[in-house]
Amino acid sequence: MQNAVFVSSDDLRSAFSAAMSAMYRDEVPAYGTLVELVAEVNAEVLGAMPALRRRLEETDSLERISQERHGAIRLGTPAELSMMRRVFAVMGMHPVGYYDLSVAGVPVHATAFRPVGAYPLSRNPFRVFTSLLRIDLIGDSVLRAEAEAILAARKIFTDGAVELIEKAERQGGLLRQDAGRFIAEVLETFRWHDQACVSIGMYERLHRQHRLVADVVSFKGPHINHLTPRTLDIDAVQAGMPGRGIEPKAVVEGPPTRQCPILLRQTSFKALDEPVSFKSDTGAWTAGSHTARFGEIEQRGIALTPKGRALYDRLLETTREVVRPAADGSNAAAYVEALTQTFQRFPDTWDGIRAAGLGYFSYSLTERGREAGGVGEKDVAQLVAEGFVDFDPIVYEDFLPVSAAGIFQSNLGDEATDDFVASPNQRRFEAALGAAVLDEFEHYAAIEQASIEHCRHLLRNLQAAE
Repeated sequence: MQNAVFVSSDDLRSAFSAAMSAMYRDEVPAYGTLVELVAEVNAEVLGAMPALRRRLEETDSLERISQERHGAIRLGTPAELSMMRRVFAVMGMHPVGYYDLSVAGVPVHATAFRPVGAYPLSRNPFRVFTSLLRIDLIGDSVLRAEAEAILAARKIFTDGAVELIEKAERQGGLLRQDAGRFIAEVLETFRWHDQACVSIGMYERLHRQHRLVADVVSFKGPHINHLTPRTLDIDAVQAGMPGRGIEPKAVVEGPPTRQCPILLRQTSFKALDEPVSFKSDTGAWTAGSHTARFGEIEQRGIALTPKGRALYDRLLETTREVVRPAADGSNAAAYVEALTQTFQRFPDTWDGIRAAGLGYFSYSLTERGREAGGVGEKDVAQLVAEGFVDFDPIVYEDFLPVSAAGIFQSNLGDEATDDFVASPNQRRFEAALGAAVLDEFEHYAAIEQASIEHCRHLLRNLQAAE
């Protein structure tokens, strides 16, 4: 459409994430309480650490702390995943990374839909961790066929949503008069439904296979199962939840408490047991309950290089060989102690992480660098050492499969882990998705290199201006 003024994908994403948050607060009031606690903790941290506040302001990161959210959904079929990719594309969200959760006993694989540029991330960093049920991992062939038939019969997107997705693809965007309707129509896919689309007998059979299988197959849509605010001190939030009437999971997932946060730490409150009605052969409804939805908190640290990630994975595996956290939290203290001891082998200063090549950093000119002339062609290490260039950690925007599985398991119950054979299949997932996923390491490396090249460009211009 020539001369059409479309609503930006960033504005659509911002409006959608706000609408999702409002809906989830209404559906799960404890989530609103959690958001209030996180805001208070963040304010306390910023008040106590003026240097952190100043650096966040200088790097345009302060406003993102309150905006930061991610959600999670679980889909049942390749067709659902493919259409979901198209939904998120309208909002400027792209599939980043492949996650195989079968390695941790959860029968799904996943990607994260999120914005990928510095500017879109600064506008609104909303991301959705999107899992696809590995129906091939259901061992009972009869139950597997029945689950496939149930999923094939459901329709999780409204006609209006499909119409507007196709319109956006055809036009290259949506006009203002369509944007609000697009958000309202798409939001219906994520809404909670308290009437199952299966009988209680079928639900119980699915539940015995795996509680996550029951959650995906038994309902007419992939209700959002959690939203996540970002905190600057996840330990303070974990400690503060019981005082707000919220029961936290026993162990914070991810790395231990550190001076220099790495990757991602996550915790959550226990999933709600919610009333649900099940179909019966007579057309009546049978009362029951279902446990799936919860609230989660995250604290994000630096994105790690392949070398850094290999060290992280090795240290986590070493810890779990000593103590594997129980879903009921009975050995939480022993696990945290082992984790803390093991991770002493990971450098805990930004200089140490950078020198060892373990993390990605964004580089910028210092005041001395902005006033410099005649610096010449030096490598970035020399420029940093001589005070011309400073560096800041690049925030990890993605997820950790073991942590995600840990959150799932703690909210699905002690018996939720099965001994599935680890079977990553990225090619099969991308075929269902209808696109390749972005490699997160290549993405972070490109951001770091672009910042280095920008510094060199500015220094060359300063030298030429002398």
